[in-house]
Amino acid sequence: MSNSFPSAVDNSGGQKTNNKNNLVIILVIALIASWAYFFYARNEANNVIAMKDADYATLDSTKNVVQKEYDDAMVRLEQMTATNSSLDSLVKSRDEELNGLKTKFKTLVNKQNATSADLNAAKKLVGELNGKIDDYINEIARLQKENKQLTTDKENLTSENKNLSTNLATTEAAKKQAENKVDVGSTLNASSFSIKAINEKSSGKERETASSKRADKLRIAFNLDANRITVSGAKQLFIVAKDPTGKTIKEQSLASGSLSTREDGQVEYTTRVDVDYKQGESKYVSFDLRQAEKYTKGSYTIIVYQNGFKIGEGLAILK
Repeated sequence: MSNSFPSAVDNSGGQKTNNKNNLVIILVIALIASWAYFFYARNEANNVIAMKDADYATLDSTKNVVQKEYDDAMVRLEQMTATNSSLDSLVKSRDEELNGLKTKFKTLVNKQNATSADLNAAKKLVGELNGKIDDYINEIARLQKENKQLTTDKENLTSENKNLSTNLATTEAAKKQAENKVDVGSTLNASSFSIKAINEKSSGKERETASSKRADKLRIAFNLDANRITVSGAKQLFIVAKDPTGKTIKEQSLASGSLSTREDGQVEYTTRVDVDYKQGESKYVSFDLRQAEKYTKGSYTIIVYQNGFKIGEGLAILK
């Protein structure tokens, strides 16, 4: 009996030792498992953080790209408006439309937590903005082309107008020259002068005389030669009568005056005679010239002017 008791005690102690060892093993395994889970969880968290950082970096990069595209568009617009006043005027007329695009862009890009969708929308707005700028540039190109065509048309019209003016001036000059020729050609010619001194008797009878003492008046006659250019109608003949001293006889009763001539300048005339002339026919003209003063010895000169020209001259000599 003494031999079996110690054997029972030994078995119990071994079992406890085994249980303890098992517990330690379990704890070690649990600890290892917890550490493994800890490292796994930390790795997963690091991966998530890395992915988030990558996303943020991608968003920042996209944001920077979009912002640069917007800035480039603004620079292009500023350069175009600085060098083209017409485009600047066109852009200003559409400020509301441009400002709307700019405001939407800034709202999307300046969000605290701008998403990829926001940046894509902002990128789309930049595309619209560039499209507007292209439209403005194309419109300006069209307007410049039209303006160039208008300038060309204006130059052509100016040239044509100049040619027309030149032609008109030439025509007017030719017309004036022709009119002058007609005018000069229509001037009559006086010929076959007959100037006689007339003595009047108390009875009313008249007799020619060569004596200055007996002369009471001068009877002046001449022919107006036929002229096919002169139109029919009343013609004014200005008579210049000069006494033997060369002085023009001028009297109020004779309606004397002054005449502007084409060749002799201003000329004083003695009297005026109106005649009715018929185109293409000769006309005999006769009238008496009576002066208040006595006639004197010497030569009396009679000059006839018509249409500003001297058309004939006659002479009477009194003794």
